[in-house]
Amino acid sequence: MTTPSPYRRTGSAARGTGPTVRPNVTGRLAFLLLGGIALLAGLNGALLLLGVWAPITSTRLPEVHGPLMVFGFVGTVVVLERAVAVRRGWAYLSPGLLGAGGIALISPLPVIVGQAALVAGSAVLLVIYAEIWRKQAAVSTGVQVLGAVAGLMATIFWLRGIGIPQLAPLLILYLVLTIAGERLELSRISPTVDQRAESWMLGISLALCFGAVVALVWPVAGYPLLGIGMLALVVWLFRHDVATRLVRSTGLPRYMACCLLAGYGWLVVVGGIWLLQGAVYSGPGYDAMMHAVFLGFVVSMIMAHAPTILPAVLRRPLPYRPIMYLPAALLHLSLLARVLLGDAYGWPVLVQWGGIVNIIAVLLFVGVAVVSVLWGAGVPARTAPRVARTPVAAEAAAAVLPAPSAVPSPGPGRGSLL
Repeated sequence: MTTPSPYRRTGSAARGTGPTVRPNVTGRLAFLLLGGIALLAGLNGALLLLGVWAPITSTRLPEVHGPLMVFGFVGTVVVLERAVAVRRGWAYLSPGLLGAGGIALISPLPVIVGQAALVAGSAVLLVIYAEIWRKQAAVSTGVQVLGAVAGLMATIFWLRGIGIPQLAPLLILYLVLTIAGERLELSRISPTVDQRAESWMLGISLALCFGAVVALVWPVAGYPLLGIGMLALVVWLFRHDVATRLVRSTGLPRYMACCLLAGYGWLVVVGGIWLLQGAVYSGPGYDAMMHAVFLGFVVSMIMAHAPTILPAVLRRPLPYRPIMYLPAALLHLSLLARVLLGDAYGWPVLVQWGGIVNIIAVLLFVGVAVVSVLWGAGVPARTAPRVARTPVAAEAAAAVLPAPSAVPSPGPGRGSLL
């Protein structure tokens, strides 16, 4: 019996007119598993940093905790969705290299091996965006390109020996601008989003990137610029993002909107720290800044978009269930205790317990998602429209349910890249 290949021919390749190939669902699942391993290793490192019991005792895991979570986990998952969108076999090099870099960071190999893989994966991501730009030269794509450039700079500087605390603004912008670009794309149906609003988003993104570069060489001037830029981005999101309207709907659109708006609120904490405290490289301020953005914002965005991104990647539905609110609420409540009480008032015990519950919330969401996918298999399609009971919810079906970074058709009759 011949073993089936994890890659399949699609598009012109399937018709024999081109070389394009892409992994099938099994191949994509392998990439997700790489991200999942990085997530588990990163959470183990978080426990060690909190000074509590962890399943694996290691001196390396705390040192690579940040890059593992940012590139090994989130980067692999996000870039995999981009690779699916462009339908080019070479595009899977990016999530593959990021995932392999995460594995190398937790292996006995020299750290530089993992660092080099992260640099290479981030470089291929820019090539992916060049392909997307060729089909859709839009401001939303440009904002995401700026985020990818920030990520590439962070990996290169880390490889060159600059510490993660000094690179924090670049790591933050890597994911914040990627998500902001996606939200701009989805908010185009909003009556408040016009050419002027898009120009403001691009200007804010450029200002943030400029502030991040200045912060590397002149922190006293760079961090206030970053703070002003981040707060301006929050104002833009609350003013123009369609989530402010969908929060009044029902079902999946309301759940997504709640996660999105809660995440935007945590960006206020980050902007406030940059503006009022300036450069923070350690201590409670650093803990508050990093976890407000990477847990409060990024993980909340993952919880919001998982029901649309995972089906686009795995071709299996992730049905919405009200229990999804439980890990989301647990995440934000524990983060409030950790940041606004533990870090702000110097209560280490709240930082520890808040951090432990943060980890429980993340793992709980993973568990809910896996069970929901397995349990939801075979659910009749007629149950899906229940989320669209109101005009706002009906609007959500068009604005929220497609994969966030799906690239529009480059021409009539071509269809979506997803």
